[in-house]
Amino acid sequence: MAVRGQDIASIIKKQIEQFGSQVSVRDVGTVVEVGDGIARIHGLEGCKASELLQFPNGLIGMALNLEEESVGAIILGESNLVKEGDEVRTTGRIAEVGVGETLIGRVVNALGEPIDGKGPIKTTKTRPVERIAPNVVTRRAVNTPVQTGIKAIDAMIPIGRGQRELIIGDRSTGKTAIAIDAIINQKGGDLICIYVAIGQKASKVTNVVATLEQHGAMAHTIVVSASASDPAAMQYLAPYAGCAMGEEFMEAGKDVLIVYDDLSKHAWAYRQVSLLLRRPPGREAYPGDVFYLHSRLLERSARLEMKFGGGSITALPIIETQANDVSAYIPTNVISITDGQIYLEGEMFNAGQRPAVNPGISVSRVGGSAQTRAMKQVAGRMRIDLSQYRALEAFAQFGSSELDKSTRNQLERGQRTTELLKQPQYQPMSLDKQVMSIYAVTNGYADDVPVNRIGEWETAFLKYMDTNKPEIGKRIVQEKEIKADNTENLKKAIEEFKKGWK
Repeated sequence: MAVRGQDIASIIKKQIEQFGSQVSVRDVGTVVEVGDGIARIHGLEGCKASELLQFPNGLIGMALNLEEESVGAIILGESNLVKEGDEVRTTGRIAEVGVGETLIGRVVNALGEPIDGKGPIKTTKTRPVERIAPNVVTRRAVNTPVQTGIKAIDAMIPIGRGQRELIIGDRSTGKTAIAIDAIINQKGGDLICIYVAIGQKASKVTNVVATLEQHGAMAHTIVVSASASDPAAMQYLAPYAGCAMGEEFMEAGKDVLIVYDDLSKHAWAYRQVSLLLRRPPGREAYPGDVFYLHSRLLERSARLEMKFGGGSITALPIIETQANDVSAYIPTNVISITDGQIYLEGEMFNAGQRPAVNPGISVSRVGGSAQTRAMKQVAGRMRIDLSQYRALEAFAQFGSSELDKSTRNQLERGQRTTELLKQPQYQPMSLDKQVMSIYAVTNGYADDVPVNRIGEWETAFLKYMDTNKPEIGKRIVQEKEIKADNTENLKKAIEEFKKGWK
């Protein structure tokens, strides 16, 4: 069939109209110096702060120093593959990370790339790793609890959704254990958990992931890992990437618990990067903006008003102290940013008091308003009583035989309460069980139980309540308080149990 000339003309006209080539402009620069994960690049006049840069061999970098003659960039990968004279291009993208539901249950690096060997992650959306924190207008009051399942914390240092509660203590005092227990306790709940490991040994991160899988907690958890063997640049970026992943859920109306383990190593990584970029050092060789480093991260934790999404991010940053020195530079910085701290003491830990929470120095500045009424009813005076007990205990060492009866009773009650707060690792306890245990001990029902058998007594008591009086616990969970008639039922149940317990 012959094609007429006018048809050919109309086809050509249509193709000319539809023709359009997208012009993309990219700055190109040259590496003039490279070493220790840092590259100095000449050119890149239009480069933006925190912009991702394309190096040869598929490597990605991030611009941190924008100077008059050059750009200082951190290399996010194997820096030995970059050499002097290499061509570098801008990408037009500010540092970003993939976000969304597909990340749940996976272990990723600071760039959101999978490192668990379970195949690629398909994310349809990305978010910038750095973002301005929500302002006061968009936030609402912290009044809903995060149940950690740890008696010592839920009773005395409660944590609310949207709070930033610091976990602080020396090396090997159980800081990570508290965070992992809190994550395990969210199983079957509505909290999505993110565990950010910064500068940890790869074997430790593997053990944490194995523990979470063993207890069924990886089903609601994302693990972001920048281990000690990763470049300092990746360790610097990891907590911001984890926070960006959490913000996606927060703005969708969901609640997130994020653990930064730990921010001491994060500050070390940032100090290393800053010194290599030749930024002026300040106190302890940290750069001048090390406070801003953590404040801009932790301020992103919030509980949003319903019209802004209604979700929340609760942060549990961890800080490692040296020789119990909480007045050091980085610990005081982070204490001043957070809404309270859980202080773990090495002496208590070594004496067998685990979790080794010191009730005297530990505090929650907003969690009290988020604590359930049932817990307030039974544990209201517990923290003060324990602090008084510790002071009395130190005094009584000089001569316990001369103490009056009320002081001796206070000491004995304190010993039993302290013993009750001991809790095995990876065994978080539900709210109703915590309330019933604490009620029994603080009201003197365990005063005749030998101190070394309090744990055994508690286990038997909770088993008895589960088997014979399950309705009491169910009412506590439903009503979130102990009403007068339920209190009477609880008293009778404790007395009945005591008759049969030997």
